[in-house]
Amino acid sequence: MRDEEIDWAVYHALLDGKAGTFQGLACLGYEPRLIEESVRRLEKYYLVERAGDSVRVLSFRESLLLCQANNDETCPFIVENGIIRARSEQERK
Repeated sequence: MRDEEIDWAVYHALLDGKAGTFQGLACLGYEPRLIEESVRRLEKYYLVERAGDSVRVLSFRESLLLCQANNDETCPFIVENGIIRARSEQERK
């Protein structure tokens, strides 16, 4: 099975409220390693956020905010572990 298919299944299980934890995602029938890799990819693309064992889908606004904060070096703020802080002059390139 392709990674995209697993990602789609994981994302929709979270979105539909069928799961909210890694243990809950086990109901999809994939190996824990594949679920972990999928959640990492979804985090990388700012679609989900994990906190310990729980995983949640990010809203469109949250996704945009995180994407801008992490990819726009002129952005005046940065988000680290869910905390928004001012970007220092050294961090602005």
